[in-house]
Amino acid sequence: MRIFLILFLLSSLLYSDKEYKLGEGLQVGTLPFYLGGYISLNFLQREQQTEYRVDDLAIMGYGNYDKFSYMLELEFKELYVYKDHHGVTSTENDTHLYTERVYVDYNLDENYLLRAGKYNSNIGFWNLLPINVLRETTSSPKSTYILFPKFTTGIESSFTSYIDGEFKLNATLQYNEGIDENYNNYNTDKHYGIGASYEIDEYTIKINGGYFHTENNIPEKNLYYMLLSAKYESDKYQILTEIGSQKTKNEYTTKYAGYIQGAYRFTPQHIAILRAESYENKKDDDSDEIMVVGYTYRPLYPIAIKSEYQFHSKDDENQLLFSLSVLF
Repeated sequence: MRIFLILFLLSSLLYSDKEYKLGEGLQVGTLPFYLGGYISLNFLQREQQTEYRVDDLAIMGYGNYDKFSYMLELEFKELYVYKDHHGVTSTENDTHLYTERVYVDYNLDENYLLRAGKYNSNIGFWNLLPINVLRETTSSPKSTYILFPKFTTGIESSFTSYIDGEFKLNATLQYNEGIDENYNNYNTDKHYGIGASYEIDEYTIKINGGYFHTENNIPEKNLYYMLLSAKYESDKYQILTEIGSQKTKNEYTTKYAGYIQGAYRFTPQHIAILRAESYENKKDDDSDEIMVVGYTYRPLYPIAIKSEYQFHSKDDENQLLFSLSVLF
C-alpha cells in the first residue's frame, strides 16, 4: 500500500509547475500538498570496528489547508549497513518501509491546536529534531532514547499564550496500539504526558512528565519519566541541556540521564560543537560518561557534512563518526 502511495505521489510531480528549491519540497500538482525527503550516509570507526551505512532514506508529504495541516513520513531505516568487526565483514539490509510519522493538526486559532496520529513525543527539545540534517551532531544523546517513548500514536492538545513571551502547555494521550511500533524505542500501548515551556528573548525552559506502558522485553511494564530542559540561542551561540530520570512506582530504572551541549557558529556554514553526557541506567546495569567534540559544515542549510569524536568512560566505546545528510 505504501509503495503504491509513493508511486502516485511521484507521478503527480510531473504535473507540478512550481520551481523547486532544495529543502523545500515540491508541490504535487495543484494540491495543497508538498513532497520532499532526506537521506543520511554515515561512517563509524571504533576500535576493531568499521561501519558504513545508509542510515535514513525518507519520503515526506506535508501541507496545510484552511485550519488543517498534515504530515506523512515514510522511511527506510538502515537500508544498507556494512560492518568490519575484527576483520570479519558482514552486510545488513532492512528493506521494510516504516511509517515514522503520520498526523493531522487542527488549528482552532493561534492559541489552540489539536493533533492526531503518530508524531514525535513533545518532550524536551532534541526529540523534536528527528532528522539528521536539522541537528548539529550525527549522534543523539543517550538520554533522548532511554527515558521516554520517542514517538506517540494518539492525540495531543496544546495551548499557547504570547503575552510577555511565549508560554505553552501540552497534553498527550495514547490508549491504543502504536503505528509501526517496531520503529519506536519503546513499544507502547499507553502514554499519558504533560509539558510546559516558557520562551522569552533568547531563553527557553521546558518541563515534561508522564507515564507509559511498554510491551518491551523488560521486567517492569509501567514506567514514569521526568525531563527538565533549557536552551539559550543567539546568532553565534547555542547552549542546550536536558536532564531527567525514569522510574517504576518503587524504584529508579534510570536514576539520571542528561547532557549539556554548546555550539558556536563561526559563520552560518561552519559550526563547532562540544557536548558532555552522563547517565546511570539501572535496568540494563549500564552507565557512561561521554564527551563529544564535533564540527559541522553546511554549504547550504539543507546539506550537512558532520564529523565528531566521542570520548567514553568505557575506553572500548570511543568512536569517530562522519555523516553526509541532505534534506530535499
